Amino acid sequence: MKYKELIHVVEIKSPLTGELIGTVDFTKEEELPFIMTNAKESHKLWSSISLKERLEFMTRLRKYLVEMGNELSREIAKITGKPVIEAYSAEIMATVEAIKYYEKNAEKIIGLQKKSTPIYFATKKSYVEYRPIGPVLVISPWNFPFNLAMAPIISALIAGNSVILKPSPETIFIGKIVERIFKSLDFPKDVVQVVYGDNGSGLASKLIDMKPAKIFFTGSTATGKKILKQAAEYMIPVELELGGKDPMIVFKDANLERAASAAIWGGFTNSGQVCLSVERLYVQEEIYEEFLSLLKGKLGEIWQGNEPYADMGCMTSLSQISKVKDHIEDAKVKGAVSHSKGSIIDGNRFVPPTILIGADHDMKVMKEETFGPVLPLMKFKDEDEAIALANDSEYGLGAYVFTSDSNKASRVASKLESGVIGINDVIIPVANMDLPFGGVKASGMGRYHGEEGLKIFTNQVAIVYDSGVKSKEINWFPYSKNKMKLMEKMLKLLHK
Repeated sequence: MKYKELIHVVEIKSPLTGELIGTVDFTKEEELPFIMTNAKESHKLWSSISLKERLEFMTRLRKYLVEMGNELSREIAKITGKPVIEAYSAEIMATVEAIKYYEKNAEKIIGLQKKSTPIYFATKKSYVEYRPIGPVLVISPWNFPFNLAMAPIISALIAGNSVILKPSPETIFIGKIVERIFKSLDFPKDVVQVVYGDNGSGLASKLIDMKPAKIFFTGSTATGKKILKQAAEYMIPVELELGGKDPMIVFKDANLERAASAAIWGGFTNSGQVCLSVERLYVQEEIYEEFLSLLKGKLGEIWQGNEPYADMGCMTSLSQISKVKDHIEDAKVKGAVSHSKGSIIDGNRFVPPTILIGADHDMKVMKEETFGPVLPLMKFKDEDEAIALANDSEYGLGAYVFTSDSNKASRVASKLESGVIGINDVIIPVANMDLPFGGVKASGMGRYHGEEGLKIFTNQVAIVYDSGVKSKEINWFPYSKNKMKLMEKMLKLLHK
């Protein structure tokens, strides 16, 4: 049976409490052409207004988020199952900081930029225009569904483009919040549209066939590959922010108290559902037992529950829990010892934080992205082995190094195959909007945040201007022996 024959209204319930949040009408397949047409029409209007005017809309958006942040974070917590404080810091605050960064820097980043011109062409002027590209398709994930939808939306809008958002079915009600916000702030009609569908709807694929100007996808590597393959048929540029299997290396000279706290938070914040989570923990053998003792103590202090200010809430995705359970069981069968605050109960989204002692690279938990509250622990002997273990992964998003030796930290960091590196800290690089964010290997392609995060939504046009007074240029026809000698003389004079 085709998807359009299965259209229905779905009830959305909180994974945290089971309470009804609201209802969502799935987008009909036959609506998609109209949605794309509306996106193209709204793009014409939006791209015609000045960057200054677009930034004024962003200022209103930022002030709204600041004013309504507490209420919004509670809504997001209900939708995702994360603690309110995490929804506030990682979803609302992070989005506000992104807007503020571009309010301050957008003109410098995508305003008309003069460029130097070679001395051979001294009478000419060179510059770059950053032009809007057209409707952008944003396909957002469920782990940070508000921020990871809003971040590309904001950048695309500032650059002058319209947006079609396809939120994850796991947190589909986030789309309603996004629609409500842009409508309440009187953004131009259809400059941001949202489509709703479940995993079997094929809406994203159908929209790609309608040739958006760009695709920004955040999610799994497997899905990212499918999107890239389909987009390639139409030469649609794609930004892919994909999975990670981020290593944390703890050397014997590290501040162990800090490193243990970082590992616990880095592994279990948002119930481990973070692309930058600590998913592999390598500890130098001389301090292994001491460090393990610290980890166990801090694990015992974690407060998990559905209270607003608990340290951990529940997992957002039921299907992801199966993978977490599989990784734990596989590790135990292969010799790892589990240390946890409880056990996984079928149908219960509250998955207890778990340390796996004695892990190795034969286990799924050290190879595949777990995306859950599991922290596998492995010994290493020396610097070279730590680097080799850290790089032994198909992924390359984040990596973390803990040591009191700054030279060692820089040396090790320079050899890690990763797009994001923290020294004596975890996850935090993504919070600095002045830094580009993205991975290598199977963790994706492209960067967002920083200057790159705005430029990727533009067509960079190189322009050379000449007054047109002269009748011809030296490099034009006709060629001659004398012209060759003149060019040789110029080259030698300028490059002695």
